[in-house]
Amino acid sequence: MDSDGSLTVLELAALLRSIGLKPASGDQIHVLLADIDANGNGSIEFDELVSAISNNIDEETLGNQDHILEVFRLFDRDGNGVITSAELAGAMAKMGQPLTYKELTQMMKEADTDGDGVISFTEFSTVMARSTMESLGMATADP
Repeated sequence: MDSDGSLTVLELAALLRSIGLKPASGDQIHVLLADIDANGNGSIEFDELVSAISNNIDEETLGNQDHILEVFRLFDRDGNGVITSAELAGAMAKMGQPLTYKELTQMMKEADTDGDGVISFTEFSTVMARSTMESLGMATADP
C-alpha cells in the first residue's frame, strides 16, 4: 500500500480481504506471513509472493478451472459467454432447485459484481470459489 515493494502484516490482511478471504484471527495472518517470508525479514517481497502463489497452482487447479467452465456452460444455455437471470432460473429448475423471484434476484445481485445484469465467467468462478471455501468452513469477507 505504501509502494515500497513489500507487504507488511497489515498490507497482507488488506490483500486477503480484497480477494474475499477473512482470516479468523491476526495470528493466522502472522503465520501466513512467516510461511511466505522466505528471507525472514518480516515482510513479503514480490518474488516471495509469486513463489507462494506458483507453488499452489498445479494441474489440479487448472483442471478445476476446466470443470468450472463446464458447469458455467450448463448455465449459459445460448453460449454467449454470460448467464442471464432467465438462464440461471432455468438451470436451477432443471436441477430440481426452482428459485422464487426473490431468490433469483438475490443470487443475481450477489454474483453480478459489475452490475451489468448478467453473470460473466469471472463472476461465476468467484461465486464458486466462495461457495467452496464456505463449504470447507473458511470464512469469506462480505463482497
